[in-house]
Amino acid sequence: MSQPFPAALPLTIRPSTDADLPAIQAIYAHAVENGTGTFETETPSVDEMGRRRAEVLGRNLPWLVAERNGEPLGYAYANYFRPRLAYRFCVEDSIYLAPAAQGQGVGRLLLAELLARCEAAGARQMLAVIGDAANAGSVGVHTALGFEHTGVLKSAGWKFGRWLDVVLMQRPLGLGDSVGAE
Repeated sequence: MSQPFPAALPLTIRPSTDADLPAIQAIYAHAVENGTGTFETETPSVDEMGRRRAEVLGRNLPWLVAERNGEPLGYAYANYFRPRLAYRFCVEDSIYLAPAAQGQGVGRLLLAELLARCEAAGARQMLAVIGDAANAGSVGVHTALGFEHTGVLKSAGWKFGRWLDVVLMQRPLGLGDSVGAE
């Protein structure tokens, strides 16, 4: 069983590197195999996680890692919500934590930094597409950072022998929709 990380050690949030990929894959593998925050049902390889990370970075969007004492505790990234050009100012966030890092504010710090970096990159809206309406931790951290509930997709996913809802939340970045984008 994982032990909580001592909170007294300093937490660093930084851009991810290729060297983080094994830890990123292990954190995500745990979420895929044990959680409902992702609807993915087969664990991607380290190479596949590297391909996904390269795609995000290729779009000049952030992929961050939180670490304490040199050990990655979690990661967060933003990617285009949809591939069509009209969506280019709208990003969707993803945050995953090692089990031992949950409930310590790591997710909130990752999301806060992700918001700032996406705004600096020119994004105008951030969406949270939260797997499992019962995911109180994710809903709570998004609410705490200014996201508003915008909808629920009922029974959108089937995992672990049950139907799961998806919670949609949204937060404007920078000027949001107050002026033209170009």
